[in-house]
Amino acid sequence: MFQNREYKWVYLFDEGKGKGSELLGGKGAGLSDMTSAGFPVPPGLLITTEACNSYYDYDKQFPEGMWTQTREMLGEIEKKTGKLFGDPANPLLVSVRSGARISMPGMMDTVLNLGLNDATVEGLAKLTSNEKFAYDSYRRFIAMFGEIVMDVPKENFHRVMERVLAQTATHNDNELTVEQLQEIITAFKRIIVSETHGIGFPEDPYEQLRMAISAVFDSWMGRRAIDYRRINQIPDNIGTAVTIQSMVFGNMGETSGTGVAFTRNPSTGEKKLYGEFLLNAQGEDVVAGVRTPMPIEKMKESLPEAFKNFTECCDRLEEYYCDMQDIEFTVENNVLYILQTRSGKRTGAASVRTAVEMVHENLIDKEKALLRVSPEHVDQLLHRGIDPKAKVDELTKGLPASPGAAQGKVVFDPDTAEEMGKAGEQVILVRQETSPDDFHGMVAAQAILTARGGMTSHAAVVARGMGKPCVAGAGAINVDYNNQLFHVDGRSICKGDWITIDGSTGRVLLGKVPTVEPTLDKNFETLMEWADEVRVLKVRTNADTPHDAKIAREFGAQGIGLCRTEHMFFQEERLAAVRKMILSENLAELHSTLAKMLPFQREDFAGIFKEMDGLPVTIRLLDPPLHEFLPGHEELLSELSELKTSLQNEQTMQTMDSTLDKIYEKRRLLRQVERMREQNPMLGLRGCRLGILYPDLTRMQVRAIFEAACEVQGEGKKVLPEIMIPLVSTAGELALQKQLVHETAEKVMGEHGVTVNYTVGTMIELPRAALTAGKIAEHADFFSFGTNDLTQTTLGLSRDDAGRFLTHYLDKKIYEDDPFQTIDQEGVGELIKIAVERGRAVKPLLKMGICGEHGGEARSIEFCHNIGLEYVSCSPFRVPVARLAAAHAALKNKVG
Repeated sequence: MFQNREYKWVYLFDEGKGKGSELLGGKGAGLSDMTSAGFPVPPGLLITTEACNSYYDYDKQFPEGMWTQTREMLGEIEKKTGKLFGDPANPLLVSVRSGARISMPGMMDTVLNLGLNDATVEGLAKLTSNEKFAYDSYRRFIAMFGEIVMDVPKENFHRVMERVLAQTATHNDNELTVEQLQEIITAFKRIIVSETHGIGFPEDPYEQLRMAISAVFDSWMGRRAIDYRRINQIPDNIGTAVTIQSMVFGNMGETSGTGVAFTRNPSTGEKKLYGEFLLNAQGEDVVAGVRTPMPIEKMKESLPEAFKNFTECCDRLEEYYCDMQDIEFTVENNVLYILQTRSGKRTGAASVRTAVEMVHENLIDKEKALLRVSPEHVDQLLHRGIDPKAKVDELTKGLPASPGAAQGKVVFDPDTAEEMGKAGEQVILVRQETSPDDFHGMVAAQAILTARGGMTSHAAVVARGMGKPCVAGAGAINVDYNNQLFHVDGRSICKGDWITIDGSTGRVLLGKVPTVEPTLDKNFETLMEWADEVRVLKVRTNADTPHDAKIAREFGAQGIGLCRTEHMFFQEERLAAVRKMILSENLAELHSTLAKMLPFQREDFAGIFKEMDGLPVTIRLLDPPLHEFLPGHEELLSELSELKTSLQNEQTMQTMDSTLDKIYEKRRLLRQVERMREQNPMLGLRGCRLGILYPDLTRMQVRAIFEAACEVQGEGKKVLPEIMIPLVSTAGELALQKQLVHETAEKVMGEHGVTVNYTVGTMIELPRAALTAGKIAEHADFFSFGTNDLTQTTLGLSRDDAGRFLTHYLDKKIYEDDPFQTIDQEGVGELIKIAVERGRAVKPLLKMGICGEHGGEARSIEFCHNIGLEYVSCSPFRVPVARLAAAHAALKNKVG
């Protein structure tokens, strides 16, 4: 931002109407609008967001002309109020508040009662004939200014207050005498001198104002504000406005008070005034919890006329903004003042109910209702959550890999999880990272916690598919398997200790924290129907079992976009069969093992086809490296060591033979693991390479698919299988595998005398595949973009290991967003667009969709809409989220 003293940096409230929140901040724009509309707003001025950005551009210096304009506008407020800033006889006091374009409640700093000093406090006492009120305001100001502007620890002030309050009968600050307040003020000033190395509390009101404005600007880059913006995807470069408003006082006695209220219940959406009120108090008393406020309805008994005026203002404000409002207000000697209004933050349930009911009340139309409910709000409704009233002890924080909340006893191995789960105990499986070996434990657990791994790690993907909460990549925890505990920040959590996982925020909480159940009602169904009316993108699901398919269809899925066949082998009996196949030493043994695997696959496919009657099912042939189905190298070495030790203690020949057999099998398994170990398995023997090297594996899977399809179609259901060949990088790979699919499919259909309509396509998940999409399209009936691997291969990142440094990259703005959560549009997105263009140049009607984990994320869905994909696919519990996000994308595109 350029430096120019002629540039307008400051606006009065009555100048700001129509200037917008981008310039004046949300709070400032609201105050300007309310002033113009005739609401009882104390006069004030606004320093723009541009001034904040310029402040940072020029090494924390006010832009030229801003301070002069501020003082000039302050003179206008003096005229409006009849008071003078810094005048000992008739002092004007002001509040200094932050106000970004997007509401960030509680994240930045506020200073009240600014302008008080040893002279003006006496003037305020005489002017109001209320000495106690004046000195109470002064002690509040010194403490707030000392903490926020001068970085004095608030505990220092609290200790003084506690010592003096201990001398009162009720320990309530309303009981303090003038003498006690003066004693507190003197002590506060001494503390500031001590903590600031002699600088001390400033007596000059203009110096107070200058310092407070700087403090608000500085708070824009404070730790909590930065964290809030990252979580809520708010840009850092929009800056904050500063609101300077003449003070009105809720602490002038029993005819005064302050409160915060919502025009509707922010938890449920019920159309009923909801809030709290305190007599003889200032605003921070309500939000800081230093006194217990009363329900807003009680204000009717204490201040009936002011309450009547307030309820009328609430109705007018909701009609004016056509949204639920969060209102801060003060009553000074029975006169009501509105200090702020903004759209109220609300839960998912309240968001949906409010949006739908406001359509019925003719306040908004359906399109506005849809845009008013965020995908995150819908996600809240689908999962159990932490009770917002609960007190929590946060152990650490990781990645919010799978939403929901669950409590359980800590366990460290899948067998124990399964055993305790069968016994009816709630457990949470804690691992360094998970593998297919852990699947049975994940099924038994209430939630999963891993120290390593990202948003698309094994733990995250499996947990989302099952609808279980998961926190991944909690790097602060150190898992000690030997001692069955994990360490975090100097604390040890042992096997059997209770913890609570909040997969929606990534928090790991100590103990059994209360949770609340999700509720889906008629309002939710109505909103989803409206979303389906406007969206263009279809929404499919990633589902590997009939159970997942059933849940997804109930949530409105229009097919399966990704059935990962490897997930069908994670159960113990099936995993043993896969391992036997890998260990096969000749063709006969291989065929025998594949014959045992086929019924498992056929059974699952039949169940999925039945659930998806009439809807397409995209089935990805086996994709991961085979070594992922084998135990870990270190685990096998440990087991071998234990078996050798036990062999020395065996008492009978029979038990020795049994142990020797186990040792032989473990050694055989270890040799295979060592033989198959790859330096970079993600780029090794996996995907279509497995099918090309082991064609019988492809034949077995295709046979299972078509035997199931023939069976289900014979029952009168409609089956639409789409066979997807994974990890193709050349057209030749797809052509070879497609030929094998056709040969096997024709053979099976001939055996059953049934014709099944099917297609064969590929997953585009390598950069070369995207760049050569035109050639690949010659052999493909569809493209499905696997953005998980496409992100890894394009950015050169491992989704499981990136968590070690990704937070640092986000902090440094190397990446604006986590590329494993939101599609990297400049890199990965550009490759997808190239593939779409080149594929459709060959086949204009080539079906295209996305099946990576990005398929359930709102901005990625909007990208898919804009480039003309036909569908997105996501986990079952994110289907409603994707339906709404797809509607948002259509509406924004329509508006834009």
